[in-house]
Amino acid sequence: MYLNWNVSEMTVTQSEITIESEFLKRDVTITLLLPGGREAGEPISLLLLNDGQETVSLQLSETLENLYGTGTVKPVAVAAIHCGNDRLQEYGVAGKPDYKQRGAKAAAYTKFIVNELLLAIKKETGIEDFEITAFAGFSLGGLSAMDIAWNNAGLFSKAGVFSGSFWWRSKELGKGYTDADRIMHQAIREAKNKPALKFWLQTGTKDETADRNKNGIIDSIDDTIDVIKELEAKGYTRPADIQYLEIVGGTHSVATWAFAMPKFLVWAFGR
Repeated sequence: MYLNWNVSEMTVTQSEITIESEFLKRDVTITLLLPGGREAGEPISLLLLNDGQETVSLQLSETLENLYGTGTVKPVAVAAIHCGNDRLQEYGVAGKPDYKQRGAKAAAYTKFIVNELLLAIKKETGIEDFEITAFAGFSLGGLSAMDIAWNNAGLFSKAGVFSGSFWWRSKELGKGYTDADRIMHQAIREAKNKPALKFWLQTGTKDETADRNKNGIIDSIDDTIDVIKELEAKGYTRPADIQYLEIVGGTHSVATWAFAMPKFLVWAFGR
C-alpha cells in the first residue's frame, strides 16, 4: 500500500490540450485533470472519458478532490475527450455501423485513441506507465468505451459504461429485428478469446420508457443485463469481474451520471 502522502493536500489541476488527429481529420480537445500533491514516484492510474466536454457538469474535479480527501481512491489522471460534430459517427462499434450506418467512423476513433491520444498523454504528463488504465463513457460514449476496451485489452484493464447504448443494432425494429441483432452483444458472443478486463455497468430505472418486448422492463436495463449474461457466458463472474449499479429513479442525464461517478471511481481506482 502507498500511504506516504497527505490526503488533505491532494488537489486536482485542470488544463487543456489539442491534438490534431490524422485519423479523425479534426482537432480534438482534451481536458486533463491531474492529481496535485502526489509523492514523486508514486503510482498513478489513467482514466479516459468520452464526452469529456461534460466534466464541469459532472463536477468531476470536485468529486475527485472529495475522494482524495477521504483517502478513498488512488491518484488518477483523467483525460476527458471532447466529442466532435460527428459524435454519432465516431462513437459506436468499430467496423460495425448500425442499421442507419451510424458509427461509420468508430474504427477511426479507435485508431485515434490507440495511436494518438495515449501517446500524447504520456508526452504531456511525462508518465510512461500507469498502474491501471480504464476507459469510460456515457450513453453512446459508453458503448464506444466498452468496444475500444474490449478490443484493446492489452492497453485497458477496466471499462465503465453509464447508461450504455447497448440497443445499438444492425436491423431496424419491425424489419426482421431480433435480440441477436444487438451489435455489442454479438461482438462479445462471437469473440474467440476472453479479454483480461473488468466491467462496471450502470443504468437508471428512468433511463427511458421504451420496452420493445413488453416485459415491463425498459430496454436500457434489459440490454445491459443481457450484456452481463453474454459476459458471464464467456466466463466472467459477478462481482469479481462485473459490477452492476441500477439507480432507482435515475435518468438518462448528466445529473444521474454525476451521482454514480464516485461509485465508479472507487470501484476502478479505490484503495
